[in-house]
Amino acid sequence: MIVPAEAASPQQVSNWNGGVSGLPSDVLMFVYVPAKVATNPPVVTLVHYCGGSAQAVFGQATDNGTTKGGIVQAADQYGFIMVIPSNANASGSNGRCWDVTSTKTQTRDGGGDSHAIKQMVLYAIKTYKANADRVYATGDSSGAMMTELLLALYPDVFKAGSAFAGVPAGCANEFDGSGLCGRSSQTAQQWGDRVRAMYPGYTGYRPRVQLFHGDADATITYKNLAQAINEWTNVLGLSTDATSTDKSLTLGTHSATRQSWKNSCGYVALDVFTEIGGDHGPSDTLFVSKYVLPFFGLDSQSAVNAAVDPETAQCVGDGGAPTGSGGAGGSGGAGGSSGTGGSSAKGGSVGNGGSNASGGSGAKGGSNGNGGSNANGGSVGSGGNVGSGGSSGSGGSSGNGGAQGSGGTRGSGGDVGSGGALGAGGQSGTGGSSVAGGSGGSGSGGAAGTGGRPGSGSSAAVGGPGSSGCSYAPGAAQSSRRSGAEAVIVMGLAFWVFARRRRRAGSPNDTE
Repeated sequence: MIVPAEAASPQQVSNWNGGVSGLPSDVLMFVYVPAKVATNPPVVTLVHYCGGSAQAVFGQATDNGTTKGGIVQAADQYGFIMVIPSNANASGSNGRCWDVTSTKTQTRDGGGDSHAIKQMVLYAIKTYKANADRVYATGDSSGAMMTELLLALYPDVFKAGSAFAGVPAGCANEFDGSGLCGRSSQTAQQWGDRVRAMYPGYTGYRPRVQLFHGDADATITYKNLAQAINEWTNVLGLSTDATSTDKSLTLGTHSATRQSWKNSCGYVALDVFTEIGGDHGPSDTLFVSKYVLPFFGLDSQSAVNAAVDPETAQCVGDGGAPTGSGGAGGSGGAGGSSGTGGSSAKGGSVGNGGSNASGGSGAKGGSNGNGGSNANGGSVGSGGNVGSGGSSGSGGSSGNGGAQGSGGTRGSGGDVGSGGALGAGGQSGTGGSSVAGGSGGSGSGGAAGTGGRPGSGSSAAVGGPGSSGCSYAPGAAQSSRRSGAEAVIVMGLAFWVFARRRRRAGSPNDTE
């Protein structure tokens, strides 16, 4: 096994299959490790065209004055690693087209060409201590077809891909009379369903996609680009119409149009270039680093050194994983640790209804809900510790409103409301010793009847007793003693009147 510390050209390695048997015997792994490797380096998978090889596609990705690729130079400058699969012989000749058509290769871990390339990536991550969260793929022609297939089959491995003259994932490298890739034109939903069927039940991150095509391509016709757009807009949950269109570009020696689709967090998830009059490839703009590297987030040293993919960083935050808009309720779901939207917004770790959300421990209806100590009507809100009908009913020592009327410990009306300690009603009349308004209560109903000593505006002034109910009101004891004396006089008078009436009833001739 060759594990180069540095190399000027791709080097073949062996024993990369990770113990997986049954992989295509003619598929070889090459790797390019620059002289200076970044810590925890990203991985770019570079896939060759029909008849090509690792050496040939490496040349296309090098700025050699013709293709102006520039990806290899960026690897040298910033220190990312390149995995370069090949189905040519070791000398780099007689490569075949990649199989993107068979059931085996369109099946996740199915033992086909696609599975072999995935195993190469896993080998590179382990052997070179590469960043498993920053793996990308690019290829041209048959390699572009494979790139799109890899993104569909292994969304948990690849973060993004850039395809030059490819076809939609799930199509073929055989073309019908109309120039389509072995399948008739399909709807976006049909294409999307084809991708989703490759990894049933998967709902996680989907890689972003970059596509290049010449509208004069006679090998893989331009109409295949429209099918690919249908597929990826559906898979990525994007609008049918591009977010932006730029017709002022130049690719190689041709003018070009760029259409970009942004996802729900504003990141470009689908980036499509059409070279006007461009041939297959397009041959004058293959692996153009000006656009490919920024799309992968590999266009500067700081970008290469970043621990997470740039889309992840923008859409979810460091360490997260973008999953589209995310939907209401992330991993915390309803009732999560934070309120509506949780600690993260769409797609975040916490969804609608946190512990402080509606119904939460501190919200309406919660443990401190209406009538509770802190929520609406809490210690200052409506609904005290004792509701209507206190310790005694109407007429009791505490009438309606109980020891503490509505308003809790310091309810409506504050420490001084109308009525005071002695309001309308008898000693234990409606509205006991503490009426609406809490301890220094307010509202009608004091300790003595109408006309009682303190009427509206009790002696319990602002700043009077607070919570805990049945609170003492200054002047209430004196008022009670006076009320007792008055009651004795009234009762004596009533007895005298009653006795006198009985004497009259017994002695009709008796006079006053």
